[in-house]
Amino acid sequence: MLSVPGDNPLLSRHREVIAPVISFNTDIPAVSAEGLWVTDVDGRRWADFACGTAVTNLGHNHPDVVAAARRQLDDLVHSGMIFLYEPVVAAAERLREITPPGIDMFAFANSGAEAVEASVKLAKHSTGRQGVIAFRGGFHGRTMGSVSYTTSSSRYRDGYHPMLGSVFVAPFPHPYRWGMTTEAAVEASLRELRLMLKHVVSPHNVACFLVEPVQGEGGYYPAPPAFLEELRSIADDEGILLVYDEVQTGFGRTAEWFASDHFRAKPDIIAMGKGIANGFPLSAYGASQEVIGAWPVGSHGTTYGGNPVCAAAAGAVIDAMEPLLPRARDLSKRAFEGFSELAERHQTIGDVRGLGLMIGVELVTDRETRLPDAKAFKHVQNHVFERELIIIECGPDGNVIRFIPPLITGEEELDWALGLIDDGLTSWEQRED
Repeated sequence: MLSVPGDNPLLSRHREVIAPVISFNTDIPAVSAEGLWVTDVDGRRWADFACGTAVTNLGHNHPDVVAAARRQLDDLVHSGMIFLYEPVVAAAERLREITPPGIDMFAFANSGAEAVEASVKLAKHSTGRQGVIAFRGGFHGRTMGSVSYTTSSSRYRDGYHPMLGSVFVAPFPHPYRWGMTTEAAVEASLRELRLMLKHVVSPHNVACFLVEPVQGEGGYYPAPPAFLEELRSIADDEGILLVYDEVQTGFGRTAEWFASDHFRAKPDIIAMGKGIANGFPLSAYGASQEVIGAWPVGSHGTTYGGNPVCAAAAGAVIDAMEPLLPRARDLSKRAFEGFSELAERHQTIGDVRGLGLMIGVELVTDRETRLPDAKAFKHVQNHVFERELIIIECGPDGNVIRFIPPLITGEEELDWALGLIDDGLTSWEQRED
């Protein structure tokens, strides 16, 4: 945990009543937030380039989102699936406008993990099959069902075995980590997948492929287009449904509405969350009317999913984000150019990858061995934190800078952040061991 100097009475109270299993990145006693900035009890401000863990893509307390939620608070706070109400229908209508072709009916939940679990349940019921093929390095949540599909780190699974049955894990292409070209990594991954379908589980037992089009917690690895296209082809040939987990990649994070907008291969089912309501607890999943409309009434449900206040916020998010996407593309280009320049000067940077404003910067001990360097990340993280910038890591070794600024970030603010990271890398490389 990154610590703020001085007395912190809230931290003491926190430790008395909040279960330590829930980890926090900092001990900042936050009292307010606006845009990029989070303010503590002493008035000190930090730029939140963690985005509330990839949630506040519009920045904190976006005025249009807050206003929409406040208006709804005056009218109806909770339905519990007892009443029909305008905001949830309107939110679904807006989702139909921005999701990939063929996704035209939706349901809502509270968290990304719930959306993933519902998507898998839908795939199983729709196909009459029980097998799920997930991909190594993927993160799909930490509930008992979703953690069975999560392999971004074994620590998420420690102490919970056995996992759900009929879950099979195939390799996801990691070209840099494997020391391969992208083409070779795709070929290796698909070869292992075909062997799995030949030796481990027959295709007619597989309900779905569950995949992140950009792996999140696993290290910010974008799926090579050829990999997703072959998954789409196999799925079509074998009657398998293709499920995209776009919980972290959705709502402008890749400078498009969804990461799937970057690819020709489109999903049958899509799970969404995080940025959908810019901080209000909401998630969603969607599919074609043919697939989701055949799900028997009562086969799945929720008490709080699609809460009226959260749904109103989601509608406002979509309205506010639409004009920001072209700007996010420009920011993405500037960020990648900036990191490319840093990589020329810093041997600690082994790889820069990602889509849009979902950028992974992998730090290594040296480029020849590509050994992960978590200590270098911690040094840089502390360096920028002391200068009022918050960044967090990803990857199983904790060595990848997860660079996810809000879409409202200005060019000067982006350059300032890159400059702090540059300084942090310089001080790391000039240290005396």
